[in-house]
Amino acid sequence: MSPSRVTYAPVGFGDYHWTVTDEDGRPWFATVSDLEHKEHCGQGAQAALKGLRQAMDTALALRDRDGLRFVVAPVAATDGGGPVLPLDARYALTVFPHVPGRTGEFGQRLTEAERDRLLALLAELHGRTPPETTPPADMEPPGLPGVRAALAESEGPWSGGPFAEPARLLLREHEATLHARLAEFEALVARVKGRGAPLVVTHGEPHPGNLILGEEGYLLVDWDTVGLAPAERDLSLISDDPADLARYAELTGRTPDPDALALYRLRWSLLDVAEFVEWFRAEHQRTQDTESAWKGFTDTLGQLAAGGSAA
Repeated sequence: MSPSRVTYAPVGFGDYHWTVTDEDGRPWFATVSDLEHKEHCGQGAQAALKGLRQAMDTALALRDRDGLRFVVAPVAATDGGGPVLPLDARYALTVFPHVPGRTGEFGQRLTEAERDRLLALLAELHGRTPPETTPPADMEPPGLPGVRAALAESEGPWSGGPFAEPARLLLREHEATLHARLAEFEALVARVKGRGAPLVVTHGEPHPGNLILGEEGYLLVDWDTVGLAPAERDLSLISDDPADLARYAELTGRTPDPDALALYRLRWSLLDVAEFVEWFRAEHQRTQDTESAWKGFTDTLGQLAAGGSAA
């Protein structure tokens, strides 16, 4: 593909996107992933690159092997190098077909009919044999030790950048809340693991912001977080009330576990906290991304304090 026109697309958070038109007039969507801000970031950029490659290979298998047309998968390089091209030690490029349709927004409330359509899609995904490349999705966010360390080191000044000291003070303000919610999370993990729920292929973030409504129904984008996990990893982003998930139970014969739903909703919030803490303790500047991260940090801690979660 030789691009004839490239336009920056200011969408998403953390990664960078462009719409690309090739020499034949075909549209594409290019993403440059920031490996330092992936969920594996606490394990290093190489681990994040490996995880991204596994995720994109899994999306390709789900679309091509299993024929799941709702999976918006990347295109593989013509040289056989796979769908992920490292640009340097921090960034990697992935190219997707451009998909026409109406995009949703994170935080958007789905109608009952829209929710049932999404649940039917997830039931189909969860029923597939996992591709060999599907990575495990750990229940426990990799950054939680960093949150505990930050709480233990919250007395001294932080000097990573303009949000370092405000982040330290905000963390101290919510110290009791975080300790309580971390203990709650550990108890939920123990209960859910003890029940031995089956692991299925989960998207990881099937919220409206990753949905496109096309001519043939919903399409799911952003498969970076695909992984083997209990089905509630996906279902928790739709509702925390099993009664709202009746369509899924009808299609699969499995009633979602309320403890697992609560676990993954709380996990989402704790993962956000872990990523924000790591970001603000490290060297950083005041940018549009860090401004958004600060708002996300304050909102998430406020929701945890109120007894809820960010999901």
